[in-house]
Amino acid sequence: MPDILAPAVHAPSYYAHSAHPAPKRPALSGSVQADVCIVGAGYTGLSAGIALAEAGKRVVILEQSSVGWGASGRNGGQIVHSYSRDLDVIEANHGHAVAEPLGRMMFEGAQVLRERVAKYKIDCDLKNGGIFAAVNPSKAKGLAEQKALWERWGHPGLTLVDTPAEVRKLVGTDRYSALLVDPTGGHFHPLNLALGEAAAFESLGGTIHEASGVTRIERGTTAVVHTSQGQVRAAQVIVACNAYGGNLEPKLASRSMPCGTQVIATAPLGALADELIPSDYCVEDNNFLLDYFRLSADKRLIYGGGVVYGARDPKEVKSLIRPQMIKTFPQLQDVAIEFGWTGNFLLTLSRLPQVGTLAPNIFFSQGCSGHGVTFTHLIGRVLGEALQGDTTRFDAFARLPHHPFPGGRLLRVPFTAMGALWYQLRDQLGV
Repeated sequence: MPDILAPAVHAPSYYAHSAHPAPKRPALSGSVQADVCIVGAGYTGLSAGIALAEAGKRVVILEQSSVGWGASGRNGGQIVHSYSRDLDVIEANHGHAVAEPLGRMMFEGAQVLRERVAKYKIDCDLKNGGIFAAVNPSKAKGLAEQKALWERWGHPGLTLVDTPAEVRKLVGTDRYSALLVDPTGGHFHPLNLALGEAAAFESLGGTIHEASGVTRIERGTTAVVHTSQGQVRAAQVIVACNAYGGNLEPKLASRSMPCGTQVIATAPLGALADELIPSDYCVEDNNFLLDYFRLSADKRLIYGGGVVYGARDPKEVKSLIRPQMIKTFPQLQDVAIEFGWTGNFLLTLSRLPQVGTLAPNIFFSQGCSGHGVTFTHLIGRVLGEALQGDTTRFDAFARLPHHPFPGGRLLRVPFTAMGALWYQLRDQLGV
């Protein structure tokens, strides 16, 4: 292993500020051989890498920046089950035969994450418990429907809380009319999870090259993955770039759109933190343009929300998110905001992940559309199965239809923003 240095350069977030020391991983130089080459050292690539390395495969991961540099190291740090479109929508649009195998996998991603943390002793401040919040009675009906749906798909243990006194025992605000409590949800330090998974992968014999952006993938029985300074010759390839793939594979870029979300972190709150979220669970509301928040290990409130279509970095993240935080917790009016950052996730037209092949030996997964934490861990395991010959579960995702955004890349941002404004109006009207 290389010498341990300070954490590699990441976006200036609270997570980067509090990240564990990480090894310096050299850029790829020259030509190397591997059974599998993975493009991207985020959760998808790391999860697949661990699964394949555990099976004895020689795996090389190429990362254009540093481990967890993208959404994997900047997200809200919440374990939320299912997909960005829930099973009722999938079943209504594609039928029970398509929805059924996806339903059997919709809670597995969290299990994979927890298994890895336990097996490899990853220090990422993992805590159990998640809450979905409704801002009005109409939205509370949605929580009841979600509870019934998840129970139908084999997920018991959910509790609906709908009296003001009981709500405040879990979340110290008058903003919500009801909560759906899921003890199997949870939250964690996302960058430290990625760094821990990278260390686990390397402990199994895997290799990660940072600062090794892929310039092209040459098709063939043996694929050749090129960077500016080297190449990896591999029998199989996984493209796991999500929102940071650029135009490496134009087919993938045309069917997805990078979007930005913003997060802030307060100064440490001390005893006040326990008044805000007495349960210490993570929370997200069930609006279309939702807010999400939780407490960090050092008692900061981490609060996120908003979407910037096309992934333009806003000039001032703090000014965008702070009013929403104050709306939820007025008692934080005078509390300092010490960090504000943004990061991209990849949106698809269907809001469902895109999984498939670009060639018989080149696999891809992208477009979690905001539900990436659990899905990336699930699909990493599923990719591991597929590359070893069992494509049953991979095919369940690959059969989902996907289409380019209307108007192509030029008009996808305004069209999507117009749709989002409609849903935002519905949120504001409480419908």
